[in-house]
Amino acid sequence: MKREYKLYIRDIHDSIVKIDEFVAGMNYDKFSKDTKTSDAVVRRLEIIGEASKNVPRDVKLKYKTIPWADMSKMRDKIAHDYFGINLMIVWKVIREELPGLQSGIAEILRQMKEKV
Repeated sequence: MKREYKLYIRDIHDSIVKIDEFVAGMNYDKFSKDTKTSDAVVRRLEIIGEASKNVPRDVKLKYKTIPWADMSKMRDKIAHDYFGINLMIVWKVIREELPGLQSGIAEILRQMKEKV
């Protein structure tokens, strides 16, 4: 049985929140040396990408400001090139991309709640 797409959007939001918690108080140097944290973050980025693949096309078209394709590509890169993950790129995604993504996903969740 396929999950409802709203649950995938919730997964994306929850993973962003978890990543934020994982790296709280860290700088890049500490993050790059903390294998447990970097592995947890990479796993959550994988979840974000996989969840984004399960959001229906009409929802993606409605929320065009969300980088759906980029999330999916990041997941594919992690899953298929796990030995070549560049933690500096991961760190930049955390610091530069996730805050805006979190806002956009939170807005989708608010709008979905209004319609329920």
